[in-house]
Amino acid sequence: MISVSGYVEKIKYRNEENGYSVISISCAENTGISAKGEEVILVGNFAFIEEGEFISASGTVKNHPVYGPQISVEKYDIKEPEDIKSVEHYLSSGAVKGIGEALAARIVEHFQADTIRVMEEEPERLAEVKGISERMAMSFSEQIEEKKDMRNAMLFLTKYGISMNLAAKIYKQYGENLYTIIKENPYQLADDITGVGFKIADEIARRAGIEANSEYRIKCGFLYNLMQASGQGHMFLPEQQLLSRNSELLGIPSDGMREYLSDLQMDRKIILKKDPSEESAEEESHVYLSRFYYTELNTASMLHDLDIRSDEKPERILSVVSKMEQENGMQFDELQKKAVVEAARCGLLILTGGPGTGKTTTINAIIRYFEHEEMQILLAAPTGRAAKRMTEATGHEARTIHRLLEISGSPDREERNTNEFAGMYFARNEQMPLDADCVIIDEMSMVDIHLMYALLKAVSVGTHLILVGDVNQLPSVGPGNVLRDMIDSGCFNVVRLNQIYRQAAESDIIVNAHKMIRRERIDLSRRSRDFLFIRQDSPEDILKIMLKLLREKLPAYVHASVQEIQIMTPMRKGPLGVERLNGVLQNELNPHEPGKDEKELNGILFRTGDKVMQIRNDYHRGVYNGDIGIIKDINAFAETLTVDYDEGNTVEYSFTDAEELDLAYAITIHKSQGSEYPAVILPVWQGPRMLLTRNLIYTAVTRAKSLVALVGVPEYFYEMADNIQELRRNTGLKERIREIYS
Repeated sequence: MISVSGYVEKIKYRNEENGYSVISISCAENTGISAKGEEVILVGNFAFIEEGEFISASGTVKNHPVYGPQISVEKYDIKEPEDIKSVEHYLSSGAVKGIGEALAARIVEHFQADTIRVMEEEPERLAEVKGISERMAMSFSEQIEEKKDMRNAMLFLTKYGISMNLAAKIYKQYGENLYTIIKENPYQLADDITGVGFKIADEIARRAGIEANSEYRIKCGFLYNLMQASGQGHMFLPEQQLLSRNSELLGIPSDGMREYLSDLQMDRKIILKKDPSEESAEEESHVYLSRFYYTELNTASMLHDLDIRSDEKPERILSVVSKMEQENGMQFDELQKKAVVEAARCGLLILTGGPGTGKTTTINAIIRYFEHEEMQILLAAPTGRAAKRMTEATGHEARTIHRLLEISGSPDREERNTNEFAGMYFARNEQMPLDADCVIIDEMSMVDIHLMYALLKAVSVGTHLILVGDVNQLPSVGPGNVLRDMIDSGCFNVVRLNQIYRQAAESDIIVNAHKMIRRERIDLSRRSRDFLFIRQDSPEDILKIMLKLLREKLPAYVHASVQEIQIMTPMRKGPLGVERLNGVLQNELNPHEPGKDEKELNGILFRTGDKVMQIRNDYHRGVYNGDIGIIKDINAFAETLTVDYDEGNTVEYSFTDAEELDLAYAITIHKSQGSEYPAVILPVWQGPRMLLTRNLIYTAVTRAKSLVALVGVPEYFYEMADNIQELRRNTGLKERIREIYS
């Protein structure tokens, strides 16, 4: 550790989102790395420091390969200037807006060593100086007082383990009231400030001496548990399950907690909905966060409003379809024709089916019909990769649903961590709906309840909405199970395509995917051009074979680069989980070399040339969950990392925001949704039964375009294919739809 002090001469770099700064100071005394008066570079979080202020800091010296020695600051303090020269230096630096060098000199000449006291305690006296009005005097005083109050607040909050970024938000929200809130009810922060969750508030409360069975703590725990459940896909929790979770979270008995649920309902923060249980004739309350319940209810209502029928004659529609067949030399089956008829006659249609059943052909037929009728058509999908595939398959531009709805805004990092739509809004909504006669959405299994709600708000009654998806795929990452709930409600027009076409029938990928759906046994010993199973009986042998396939065998066979071929795995942990595989594959495919930049962030070592994946939607940067790119640059001085994505989209991340990235030599099957790869390699090994399900292996297999290679133990594959247990999601959209239709 080394300590330095001096005036801030220049702020060389500052990240306004997180406060990370590079500043230079003029050293006030001789130190181990510089003499008095020389420049010293400090790096760290200096969100509130201005040029001209006097800083005393301590940290460790690091020798940057380009910029030389600099101090990584761990602690610092801002000191008010004491001597006359220091006061003049401070005022003339621009730290107080409106005071330049000449005015600073006149103020100090007039008040001498009493300058700062006068500005704080008798600001009206500044008007004694030529060129300063009473209004200017008060403005200068307010600025100095605000800086002093803010610094005092920062010091107070840091005692509770609060970061500088969060401290700034708290001060901005509450001002001087923050002292009372921290001491009496710090859980209020979780309600009022984006980026503060239960755990942060609970730690602050612990340090403030709040009782473990505090009313505020119990209520905040309930809300936290419901938010955590939404991260697992749930829209609600059964009341008893919520009580148990809260008891476990807080470490106190659940006795007496139920009364606080009533209080939260009175405060309109939760909804208690009595719904008959499917397993029992008894009723148990389902506990929703209020906004989740109303999102479901309003989604059901808008779906009902869109679901109208026209009096268009099926015969006329079929005559147009017949003409399309003749013009294009095509032959549609009866279900495909039915889909076109229903799309034309209904306001809402669900088109579903497995791979190779002609969903794309049917979408194209629907598009051509609406074009024949001179109607405006819009196409979209949940992810950028899925939208790109839709564009290639139809020849019509498809966008992400977010771009279709014209998302805009610029949330900060902490808001994005808490709620991906925080600080954002969709320009397309009920006030400015989509200008279209027909909207077609592909990969509907990936659409969660919040995105569905936003989409429906932008679709006018009278517009044809066609939803396309494979219900056997994994459900959305976000909460809800929209496509399945809509189909299971029995209230909408659903066309199920089930015929596998001749060309598709030649693919064992497609044939075996349908065998999984029908619960038929797959012959893994059969020789196949596109569905390989290679038996290996240990994780190390599985890994060796996967590496050999990736580097030597598959690129030429499927005419793709190593980077385009994707290894997928069901789990993050374990001998064949994502975390271990990525470490091994990185060392094999992109090893450390002299001159190759690398940086460890959030426990992950990133290296120039690494294959990485964006792991959450980032509308500010225009990259989405599942997008894969290559690291092109790591800048240790600016603390940035640059990634090249498809089609020349280059994105820069601060080191702090690199938590949005993960290595992608291997990815989880969940992260593959909506994507397609020339070849997929999948380890087949043991793991928790609740994770290794049929829809997981089905999703992995159907992501492969030309070949899927499974490496491992056949018995484990059969266990997965036979395991039809899905992690049950607590959703109520099906019930809300039925309520409205009844």
